[in-house]
Amino acid sequence: MANGFSTPIDRRTLFRFGAAGLALAGVGSLAACSTSGGGGATGTIKMLYFGEQSAATALQKAIEPKIRQLDKKASLQVTAINGTDWNDFLAKVLTQIASGDVPDIVSVATEGQQLLASKDLLTPLDDLVTKNLSGLSAYFKGIHPSLVESTMYQGHLYTLPDSFNAGSMFYSTSLFEKAGLARPAANWSMDDFHSSAERLAKVGGSTYAFDWVVRLWGSWTSFLYANDGNLLEEGRYSGGDWLWGSKAFDGNAVGVSGRKGGWKWGDPTANSDAAVEALQYVIDLQKSGASPSPDVGGGSTLQGLFSSGRIGMTIGGGFWAGGLHNAGMKNGSFDVVQFPTWKSNKSLFGAGGYGIFNSSKQKDLAFEVIKLMVQPESFDALWPGNVTTPAQKSLLTADRYETTGPEHWSVFYDQLDNSVPISAPPYYNALATALNQRTTQAISSGNAKKALDGLQADIEKAAAQAS
Repeated sequence: MANGFSTPIDRRTLFRFGAAGLALAGVGSLAACSTSGGGGATGTIKMLYFGEQSAATALQKAIEPKIRQLDKKASLQVTAINGTDWNDFLAKVLTQIASGDVPDIVSVATEGQQLLASKDLLTPLDDLVTKNLSGLSAYFKGIHPSLVESTMYQGHLYTLPDSFNAGSMFYSTSLFEKAGLARPAANWSMDDFHSSAERLAKVGGSTYAFDWVVRLWGSWTSFLYANDGNLLEEGRYSGGDWLWGSKAFDGNAVGVSGRKGGWKWGDPTANSDAAVEALQYVIDLQKSGASPSPDVGGGSTLQGLFSSGRIGMTIGGGFWAGGLHNAGMKNGSFDVVQFPTWKSNKSLFGAGGYGIFNSSKQKDLAFEVIKLMVQPESFDALWPGNVTTPAQKSLLTADRYETTGPEHWSVFYDQLDNSVPISAPPYYNALATALNQRTTQAISSGNAKKALDGLQADIEKAAAQAS
């Protein structure tokens, strides 16, 4: 995936760190922290990075001096792994680990966390977090608890998230104006969405009302969630009281009532009535000419169509702000609204953060590095240009979006209140691959039910093999 959204624009276009120096505050106070735990002497901290090696090298040069303030003998080596989407990245990570080359830190999103944790590749951060609660008080006070809960598995915390993207609806203000449409209401419905699509389809001039990408996040699955469905039964693991019952979230505006030990994905429901209705809906939009044929994986075609004024609406998260700006769209030429309500107002999100490999012999030092990267003052150095959404609410301000837009940037965080994490069980790679294949089948055949019956069988097989 390309730096700066110049090519495929997808949910995380991930871990594109700035080439400029990493101006991290508070490093001096961390230098006094013990780094002797986790087994073994300090040496080279190795980190896996989803992106291009040029950006990984820039990250390494920026952070390494800060790490040496923590431990003079420590150094940093950041290795990039490129891929079209998370399942591609994760497959390459597993191949590297199987060869015996296991780093200390990995940047990982919701898609890969349970996969890595279930294979005992990631170390639980429970003890490290508990020992460092005082130093993490601002972090937990300022983050939405749903993001933290989404990074738990079987009661244990495996990553500290620094960013997320929830599935909202972006729209072209110029095409809305041409269609005689006002900004959608915050509580707009699927009927409202459909009538808007019908109006936009009549604008003409090689424009489309809506476009989407074939993948797990922000695809026809957004309509599935709004239709009160999911690909898997939703549940939660017990546990997590070590965190939710501590003082970590004291002063957090959202609160931790009802939080548990992470999302537990149950039996497949890929061919439910809600799923069939949702997929058939977007297929019928394409049949009517209101939507072009979607790409699989990255969204370079979608980005090009939207930025050139040919797409009226599309699903996106906070990453679209910087992505569309980098593609040449000016502030005011696009805006965002929460995803429309169908049978529910449920939406989806994915969080990204940093975990420590279980085999690392420098866990304490690795955790100090992670603490540096998740601090609010680190965000803009790590994620320049609004190419993802900050996990810390304090960072979502009018000043942040003054240059890129959109005007209603507050939607990004507000969308979390009614969102659940994307379905990412330990067999995520098989799930994502099957979804792409069966969705493509449905588009080709026009028959959502038959394709989703096949997806149901695919997921049942993958779940059985994983168990």
